[in-house]
Amino acid sequence: MTTMAMSQGAESLRMLLPQTMIHTKRLLMRWSRDPFTVMQALLFPALLLVMLNAVLGKQVSSFAGANALYGSVPMVALVGVMSGSLAGAVTLGRERDEGLLSRFWVLPVHRASGLLSRVLAEAVRILLCTIVIFAVGLALGFRFTQGPLAAIALFTIPVLFGLGFATMVTALAVYTAKATLVEGVSLASSMMMFFSTGFVPLIAYPRWAQPIVENNPLSHAIDTMRGLSLGGPVRGPLLATVAWSIGAIAVFAIPAALGFRRASRY
Repeated sequence: MTTMAMSQGAESLRMLLPQTMIHTKRLLMRWSRDPFTVMQALLFPALLLVMLNAVLGKQVSSFAGANALYGSVPMVALVGVMSGSLAGAVTLGRERDEGLLSRFWVLPVHRASGLLSRVLAEAVRILLCTIVIFAVGLALGFRFTQGPLAAIALFTIPVLFGLGFATMVTALAVYTAKATLVEGVSLASSMMMFFSTGFVPLIAYPRWAQPIVENNPLSHAIDTMRGLSLGGPVRGPLLATVAWSIGAIAVFAIPAALGFRRASRY
C-alpha cells in the first residue's frame, strides 16, 4: 500500500506542471477575450497615462526638475497591475458562481494546479501589461537611462508588487461579494495612486500628508522604478517593496488557498 501511494503521489506531481500550464493558457485566453479585463488592465491605464502627461506633465516636470514621465509611467503601470488583478478576481467570482471551479475540482487533476495556474497567469498578465504601458511611455518621451540590466530589473518590480497585490485581492474575492470587492479595491487603488510619489513629488503634498505618501507601498515601488530608469536611490525603496510584497503574500496566501478550495467545492 505504501509503494502504491508513493507511486500515485509521484504521478500526481509529474502531472502538476502540464496541468498547470493548461489552466494558465485557459485563463490567459479567457482574460484576453473579456472586454472588462482588457479595459481594466490595458485601455484605462494607457489613457490615464496620456491624460496625466497632457494635463500635468509640464507643471510636474518644472516643479520636480525632471520629466514627469519617470514618475507617472511607473505609477500607471502599477495602477494597471492593480486594475488587472481586480478584473481577475471578478473572473474568479464568475467561475465560482457558474460552477466551473467545482467541475474542475471533481476532475482527476492535481488540486494545486488551479491556484498555481492563477499565480502564473497573473505574472504573465502583469508583465505584458507593463510592457504595453512602458511602450506608451516611450512614445511620450520616457527613456531607460541606466542601461539594459537596470531596465530588465525594472520590469521585475511590477511583477513582484502585482503578485503581492493579487494574492491579497484573491483572498478577498473568495470571501466577499463581488460588488463590495470592486468598490473597495477600486477606492483603495485610487487613493494609493493620488497619494503616491508618482502623481506629484513628495514635497508638493501638504506636510500632514507627506508621511502617508512616503510610506505608501506604491510610492516605494515607483521610487525603485524611477531609480532604475532615471537614476537615484534604489536600495531603500527596493527593500521596502520586497518587504511589502512578500509580506502580503505571506499574510494572504493561506487564506487565498483555503478560500479557493472552498470556492471549488461550492
